[in-house]
Amino acid sequence: MPELPEVEVVRAGLASTITGRTISAVQVLHPRPVRYHPLGPDAFASDLAGRRVGTPKRRGKYLWLPLDGVDALLVHLGMSGQFRIDDPDAALLPNTRVLVDFADGGCQLRFIDQRMFGGLQLAPGGAELPQQIAHIARDPFDEAFDPRKVARTMRSRRSTVKRALLDQSLVSGIGNIYADESLWRARLHFDRPTGGLSQAKAVELLDSARTVMAEALDQGGTSFDALYVHVNGNSGYFGRSLHVYGQAGRPCDRCGAIIVREPFMNRSSYRCPRCQRRPSIPADQHAR
Repeated sequence: MPELPEVEVVRAGLASTITGRTISAVQVLHPRPVRYHPLGPDAFASDLAGRRVGTPKRRGKYLWLPLDGVDALLVHLGMSGQFRIDDPDAALLPNTRVLVDFADGGCQLRFIDQRMFGGLQLAPGGAELPQQIAHIARDPFDEAFDPRKVARTMRSRRSTVKRALLDQSLVSGIGNIYADESLWRARLHFDRPTGGLSQAKAVELLDSARTVMAEALDQGGTSFDALYVHVNGNSGYFGRSLHVYGQAGRPCDRCGAIIVREPFMNRSSYRCPRCQRRPSIPADQHAR
């Protein structure tokens, strides 16, 4: 699933191509991406026509397009959603679900989603922050994000560090890839109890998350396959800079130990067994 860097790359691409343009028509080629619109696909298309798009915004893994400075089109890319900017006459790519034309007759916005877990949803009054994601915490790139405050909250919870990083109500935008990379940089095992962290170590972990995601942004995010591309179809190249995620069987860049892959919450965690040693007290036995 795209994480903060990948979504921010998409947001920036949209900002440079659709900001200030007025929607003239919308074609919903498959109803599932607009499944949350109460009156169906035709009403969704009608409700967007004539709306002026503001500068796209993002919080964590969500982005939205302000409409007329009042409402918003909330977007979640899900597992495989992507936006493409194409000439209206260009052939449609497989799994194209929604087409958006603009009054200026220029390039067309296309929403493509192979697995269709993503979606587009109108958010009345949501130009500044859609109500649907008001519960999502600020992310490390938000000007109002306070790592010291978040660190204190993290340490007060009966949890483990990777679960905390993935908790979008605590800090948003971090998924499996950047959680593993952040933990490697901070030399922490994913099952380390949050209550056992010092305040300084918790802040260091959050700072590591911001640093690794900033580096990923500089390289256009992480693209493992054709499902993760920019609005112009280009891939991101941070996958070449990953230290642990997806690196099982390879030597650690820091100490040379062989990276291991372990089960975690119905997915996988990657770590260096030497740099990120298993905690001596199991998380379920750790008492505050």
